[in-house]
This record gives sequence, C-alpha cells and structure tokens, in this order.
Amino acid sequence: MEHLTFETFKTKVFDFDKNQDWKFEGKLPCIIDFYADWCGPCKMVAPILEELSKEYEGKVNIYKVDTEAEQELSQIFGIRSIPSMLFCPSDGQPQMAQGALPKHALKQAIDDVLLNAKAGE
Repeated sequence: MEHLTFETFKTKVFDFDKNQDWKFEGKLPCIIDFYADWCGPCKMVAPILEELSKEYEGKVNIYKVDTEAEQELSQIFGIRSIPSMLFCPSDGQPQMAQGALPKHALKQAIDDVLLNAKAGE
C-alpha cells in the first residue's frame, strides 16, 4: 500500500490546483485511508486494508494518508475523525466513509461503489 503525500495525491487521485470540480486522475478506482499512527481504530483497519489490497490487486488501489504529516490534505477533505476512507470510483463522485469498518463492509463498498461502475462496460 502506498502512502500519498500532497504532491503524489495530485498525480494519482485529484489535482485540486488545476480542477475546481472533482476529476479523478487515477487509472484504477481507489480507497484512501486517512489515518494517524496514534489512532487505535486505524491500527485495527490497517491489516484488513492490507488483505484487501492483495485480494483486489489490479482492480483497486489502496492508498494511505497520514493526517499528521499531510494536514493540508486532511483539511481539503474536511477530515474531522479518523479513520476516514475516501472511495474514489473511476467515474462519478467520491464517497467518504468514517470509522473502522469491518472487512465485509469494506468489501461491499468496494464492490458497490468502486467496481459496480465497471460492470456496465
């Protein structure tokens, strides 16, 4: 799983310097996990996201953003509680989910929000 910085976020997810409206820059739909090292629930979700990144390899990218290191990114997305996860489909608007979701809920969100859009192709 790749950790995104302010700069890599703009090339892989959304370039907010160039675009006012959401325009996804990535090749694969993705989940962005906004977390912090001191956050207990974030630590519970981390191994689940690791498993999912292997299960959905080649279909979905999973990125992490350290809210302590990347405070500007956290502010842009209005992150107030962590973990918060941003689900970014290839087409359409991203959706934010808050809290430490169990694996089955994350899988359902991946299938519904990220991969369902692909089913019509």
